[in-house]
Amino acid sequence: MKKVFSLLAFIVLSISTFAQEAGAAQTSLTGDPYFPLYLLSAFVFAVVLVVLIVAIYFLRILTILTQEAEKEKAAKLGIAYTPEKAWWTNFIDQLNAAVPVEKEKEIELNHNYDGIKELDNHLPPWWTGLFVGSIIWGVIYLIVYHVSDTLPLQLDEYEQEIALANEQIRKLKASQPQEVIDESTLVFTNDLELIEKGKAAFLANTCATCHRADGGGNTIGPNLTDEYWIHGGSMPNIFATIKNGVVEKGMPAWGKSMSAKDVKAAAFYIMSLQGSNPVDAKAPQGEIYKQEVVKSDSTNVQASL
Repeated sequence: MKKVFSLLAFIVLSISTFAQEAGAAQTSLTGDPYFPLYLLSAFVFAVVLVVLIVAIYFLRILTILTQEAEKEKAAKLGIAYTPEKAWWTNFIDQLNAAVPVEKEKEIELNHNYDGIKELDNHLPPWWTGLFVGSIIWGVIYLIVYHVSDTLPLQLDEYEQEIALANEQIRKLKASQPQEVIDESTLVFTNDLELIEKGKAAFLANTCATCHRADGGGNTIGPNLTDEYWIHGGSMPNIFATIKNGVVEKGMPAWGKSMSAKDVKAAAFYIMSLQGSNPVDAKAPQGEIYKQEVVKSDSTNVQASL
């Protein structure tokens, strides 16, 4: 009984620990829509396991009590007690078709090797059933997949899924026209809404890690608020630097993970930082560039289908 309670306590403790770990990991799995289903499945599995262990334990107790009662009854009647085989033992015997030890003489062969005798045991029924079932399944598989082509093979199914995914992507892109930007003629305007979007993109894509949230720069990234630029300070230069990155200096090509619209917004936000003079800004790097601010936006918007 102590073992059962110890096992139950261990399972309950494991469930509690799993719940705590799941809660701690929920932040990283927030984007997974099946996370609640995983959690529920784990809980149901643990509950079923506990119920199964308790049921087996009580069945064992019931069997022991029944045997004790039969022993007492046999003692009162003055007869020898012969325990009956449990249903599970009978089931295993039927699966194996095992010959009792007392009947081994009936299947003994006339082969004798240094006193070791050979018995004519047949294959267990469960093994024979699996073998025959495998043959039947192989024939069905051959007919369904290779003869009649009723179901697709794995490669065909993969190609169908790829074609379906590509069609869904095409429909999605067709339903969501994107902004096509002519970066060569891009100029800065004081568009507050676009600048706010650029600030959000700047912070969300860890640009602030290298350049600080206020653009003042740190050990890795240069100061973005002064008039000095390493790769050019015009809007086309800034757009191209964000889009293509500077791999040799540790800046990734954000154009691979950001849309052109977000790159443009980030460039507008960076340009809006000019002259903000943050505290403890990094020393100037590169060459001085005088920016001319105009009120026209040469962005070309098209529907890309």
